[in-house]
Amino acid sequence: MNILIENDETSEYLTKGGQWTKNPLEGRQFPASEAAFQIAKREVVGKFNIVCHIPQTNQFINLNHGRGKGLPEPEGRASEATITNPTPGFDAPNLQAQAAENVQQT
Repeated sequence: MNILIENDETSEYLTKGGQWTKNPLEGRQFPASEAAFQIAKREVVGKFNIVCHIPQTNQFINLNHGRGKGLPEPEGRASEATITNPTPGFDAPNLQAQAAENVQQT
């Protein structure tokens, strides 16, 4: 079992040399997910995942996720989310408008 940092956008893994590779067997292995998370937060990467890779079966388990020192989310991105109306009588369009307004204020 290997704990790796995965670039969420490219599905590549951070290597010991600070490069990115598609091969999880070449990825830098960490002793614990928290250690990987702390390193990933300092990397020049946008969204990242901390994954557990099981080489014998080539399976992956997502353990955590976050954002590194890469470019910030484009403005307005959060307001693009669509809120569906799961409950009768629930005013989803109004809630969505309020959420978009809150994002613009921050």
